[in-house]
Amino acid sequence: MTFERLSSSTEALKRPTRSERVGRCYIARPRYFPVCFAAMMLRPRFHFTPPANWLNDPNGLVYFDGEWHLFYQHNPFGIDWGHMSWGHAVSRDFVHWEHLPVALPEQPGYMIFSGSAAVDWANTGGFGDGVRPPLVAAYTAHSPHEQTQHIAFSLDRGRTWTPYAGNPVIAIGSREFRDPKLFWHAPSGRWVMACALADRRQVRFYGSPNLRDWQHLSDFGPAGATAGLWECPDLFPLPVEGDPTQQRWVLKVDDQRCGAQYFVGDFNGERFACDDPPSVRRVDFGKDFYAAQSWNDAPGGRLDTGSPTRRVWLAWMSHWDYAARTPTAPWRGMMSAPRELALRRDDDGLCLVQRPVRELRVLRRAHWRIEDVACGAANDRLRAMDAHGTALEIAATFLACAGSAEFGLKVRVGAAEETVIGYNAAEGQLFVDRSRSGNVSFSPRFAERHAAPCPLRDGALALHVLVDACSVEVFADDGRVVISDLIFPEPESDGIEVFGDGATRVQSLDVWALA
Repeated sequence: MTFERLSSSTEALKRPTRSERVGRCYIARPRYFPVCFAAMMLRPRFHFTPPANWLNDPNGLVYFDGEWHLFYQHNPFGIDWGHMSWGHAVSRDFVHWEHLPVALPEQPGYMIFSGSAAVDWANTGGFGDGVRPPLVAAYTAHSPHEQTQHIAFSLDRGRTWTPYAGNPVIAIGSREFRDPKLFWHAPSGRWVMACALADRRQVRFYGSPNLRDWQHLSDFGPAGATAGLWECPDLFPLPVEGDPTQQRWVLKVDDQRCGAQYFVGDFNGERFACDDPPSVRRVDFGKDFYAAQSWNDAPGGRLDTGSPTRRVWLAWMSHWDYAARTPTAPWRGMMSAPRELALRRDDDGLCLVQRPVRELRVLRRAHWRIEDVACGAANDRLRAMDAHGTALEIAATFLACAGSAEFGLKVRVGAAEETVIGYNAAEGQLFVDRSRSGNVSFSPRFAERHAAPCPLRDGALALHVLVDACSVEVFADDGRVVISDLIFPEPESDGIEVFGDGATRVQSLDVWALA
């Protein structure tokens, strides 16, 4: 049984009436009442969720002393947005997460908005104790009148945090100035902070030798998608696949209306220069991948030495169109699966590639495999093997011949539900159709079909799919094209099907049930 606590002691002492109990989930403190079963069954099996209450943007992602730190926008007091603070969890493998107390709670006069964290290996800020390097966090203090950038530090592996007494370290008198991404730039020997000037559709860069004194370096934008406010920038170097001596910089920034976009170019410690005329390059073509942030100081290299690091990120899996109404309890909000990043040289230049982290393979249990069959025969085999599940990993390769129309997979299939992962050969598009995926009634903008341009390779389409209790993440063309969407099916809807015409064959299909 799962429970949630409300923040109001007055409400907590009042037992619900029968009319309050019927047709909804009543949750109270200190008297406990069970959360409805249907909402509980939507809890993801392998995606991160808070134990209870609201979650949105990932914050402060940093690796230190064997732990992957995940901080996140969190309301400790309820399932709706508000009282924004930094929730906190750590993992050693991206699979098992230990929930820790709130790291940066809301303060009188301001909430704690998004930001980042890093290890100050050389103790440039003077916050260390001489025993181990401090963790430092940069975050936005949001008041009704202004957004300013603050610094905090931790000397106990991120368990407790002390705000810098000289905060704010940057203030420009703006209400749309937020989401600092902090990192050490070794070639220029200083800290860099990338912040969003949201209403100007710009990313502003600052530099500092000591985390306390900051100088405005340059601005990037407007560019690419500019329909909505810009938020949550990230900036990092990536080597080019197949040529590790070549390294470029990726600048990611989210547009509230269009989602995450990225630019590839060079960063010299002061200014970001895009390689090509800035165009819209989407990170994810689904609806539910927002505010992605990558881990600083990941093993395999460190930014303070200038060596390429393993670059892993994750994002909030929701959308502001309906985030406040998703039908889950006692939690609301989840993270995507962690993804490893790379750059690939393609016909369109250098493209961002995303793949689920290899650590997730430990979750694989039952395995079903099919090879070289027509779509109808594939379904016969799937039924004979009793392949099904609400948490799955799927690797599929389809061969499309002349005349192929639409083909692909259906997951979370039930009597009246299905989520369709398909390919339209005439349009050259990969798509996810969630119009019949389950509960879509909570928002008029949820039951949609999301598509992405995706060319076939020698007539073949290769898919890597992660399915969880309330999500699908589809990786095509070895991670160059990604679609991430929430779904809310009934727990009994756990079937798997293949669809297509006689001109399409299933070259291979591997399905793993995930623990």
